[in-house]
Amino acid sequence: MSSVTWAQVLAWRMRRQYIDPLGDASAVDITRRLAGLQAQVASAAELAVAVRQATPERGAVAKALLDERTLVKTWAMRGTLHLLPADEAAAYLALCSTVRNWEKPSWQKNFGATPADLEALADAATVALAGGEELTREELTEAVVEETGSRHLAEVLGSGWGTLLKPLAWWGVLCHGPAQGTRVTFTAPERWLPGWTGLPPMDEAARTVLRAYLGAHGPATPDMFDNWLMRTTSRKKDVRSWFAAAEDGLSTVDVDGVQAYVLDEHRDELLATAPSTSVRLLGAFDQYVLGAGTGSTYLVPAEHRAKVSRTAGWISPVVLHEGRVAGVWEAQAGSVAVTVFEDVPAGPLKDEVDRVASLLS
Repeated sequence: MSSVTWAQVLAWRMRRQYIDPLGDASAVDITRRLAGLQAQVASAAELAVAVRQATPERGAVAKALLDERTLVKTWAMRGTLHLLPADEAAAYLALCSTVRNWEKPSWQKNFGATPADLEALADAATVALAGGEELTREELTEAVVEETGSRHLAEVLGSGWGTLLKPLAWWGVLCHGPAQGTRVTFTAPERWLPGWTGLPPMDEAARTVLRAYLGAHGPATPDMFDNWLMRTTSRKKDVRSWFAAAEDGLSTVDVDGVQAYVLDEHRDELLATAPSTSVRLLGAFDQYVLGAGTGSTYLVPAEHRAKVSRTAGWISPVVLHEGRVAGVWEAQAGSVAVTVFEDVPAGPLKDEVDRVASLLS
């Protein structure tokens, strides 16, 4: 079995993810390459695109999301909002839907809803959105109550609407539509997205998502993939079946003693990759960090993890040196304030701070 180091892997990932060197890819192509962009904070997704472009295009994400509809915003990996390529979104949703956490008594107790409630909610939402409307949370709740006559569903939607709508997103019932001021709207993917054909068979979905993930975040083990997908809550037999469905295009490599999968077509390039010496800044919730997970000590030093993975699920903007997280940063009054954990070359760091500051302005 061929061997590589984590330093080589990080350099290869940066190249694949348009971090070093920067690329000229579109917002859609970057999103596709990164296997989605976390979009809990919309500006973070926009910066994730801009920071990877040699010549950033202002408004490119909004154009793809609302005008061209080549991107879609919906709940996906780890139950968080993501931007996904519209033509591949259904594959991601299919894998997410297998977690079925709503069948656990603890989930039902916490959110006051049963699997039967979710089925009724999905049926009612399907009817409400069938005409192609874009409904706010309040309008969707009213439509569900009118369709079902259930005040109980109105109550549970009022207290935990985001959690209850996630399974509907994974089932392909709804996705985010264009905002109305500060209010989000929901619409049906089959009405909103050109070419939507519903969720694909699970083996097909697994091949699509695994190829995307390994193409940006490989080499990786099944546990690494599951941590990225659903924080290791997927059933082990499901994860094994997904890798089995994609095994024809996979190779294994040894990464500093860890056996991990890589796409056959990327193996030779990975083996030939030299460690990086670059300095780069990435924004909050960046896929480079999320794809590996903040618990990966080859990327985030264990003693500094709390500065990167903060309370309430916040993932800090980071400074990369040689592919590793070497510091964090924050925007302050039009400038970028950096806190480094180790020695980082001053010249390249200043150049990168200036570049990112110009993007923020």
